[in-house]
Amino acid sequence: MSSVRLPGPFAMRHGGNLASVEIVYETWGALSPAKDNALLIVTGLSPGAHAASSPGDPAPGWWEEMVGPGKAIDTDRFYVICVNSLGSCWGSTGPASIDPATGRTYRMTFPVLTIEDIATAAHATVNALGIERLKAIVGPSLGGMTALAYAMLFPPAVENLVTISSAPQALPFAIAIRSVQREVIRSDPGWKGGDYVPPGPATGLRLARKLGLITYRSAQEWRGRFARERVDVRDPTAGTFGIEFQVEAYLESNAKKFVASRFDANCYLYLSRCMDIFDVAEHGGTVEAGLGRIQARKTLVVGVETDFLFPLDQQQTIADVLRGHGRDVTFAPLASLQGHDSFLVDFERFSPTVGNFLAGI
Repeated sequence: MSSVRLPGPFAMRHGGNLASVEIVYETWGALSPAKDNALLIVTGLSPGAHAASSPGDPAPGWWEEMVGPGKAIDTDRFYVICVNSLGSCWGSTGPASIDPATGRTYRMTFPVLTIEDIATAAHATVNALGIERLKAIVGPSLGGMTALAYAMLFPPAVENLVTISSAPQALPFAIAIRSVQREVIRSDPGWKGGDYVPPGPATGLRLARKLGLITYRSAQEWRGRFARERVDVRDPTAGTFGIEFQVEAYLESNAKKFVASRFDANCYLYLSRCMDIFDVAEHGGTVEAGLGRIQARKTLVVGVETDFLFPLDQQQTIADVLRGHGRDVTFAPLASLQGHDSFLVDFERFSPTVGNFLAGI
């Protein structure tokens, strides 16, 4: 894991600035002498920069099946960079970082975070590595929004673009879900207006994660995977409303793991909200004008038929608008059952889809 310190002040899109910014990143493969084989991965809400294992860190990464020698994102061919988003808590500057002006954690004094801020920090990090133009940028979920913003803000810097389960703007349903998640966290007495001592609002974060998990998968998968199966052993001390069904046990187990990972609650709030704020129409007045800023030679837009958080019609919109501007676009609607999280689990479909596209650039 490495990091770059960006010179300050770093101006934030919705006001305020950061005296300095540190962005954590990890790399795989070798940069060509011409520096023309760099591929940037920008992540979803919760992952860090460790997308895949490496000699320096042999632990499996969050996209282990996709990144590596001979894999879809081929590190024998590309110099792969994965950055931890600005605003996150896995090393990059965010609400959990120390404000050099006060010597205290930023917490709620951190400026409003936008997807554009994340993209700008990622671009500055790539530039700090001596790379002016990316061979490709790849982003799933929040990262897909970041990839769109990067390609809109720095058009000449992106040769090829891959967006996965992304959106040109958040829809009311997604905003509503994330709004409730944030309210659950803020309603936890342990949040203390954001001025908590870690781990902070563990109950609120656990419940927000459960709600998120429900939306990350499809109803079809929940039904096929769990049906109405009961837990093998019911906790006799849990009372009348203890866990009865296996799907409840699954949500509880995964939510506890998320809390145990020490993901910072304030970072969760900021990253969640920046997805709601994002709107490509702010870059020209309409979605068509905003996406029209993108100059990528080729674009792959991947969506999932069962994703109701970032629905397929939003991927179709991205593809159609870019085609309308004369861009070379491949639209790949996948029949995965795992909903929004399919890019993390359905490698049978995602690996060839992404791999074949990247092989042709």
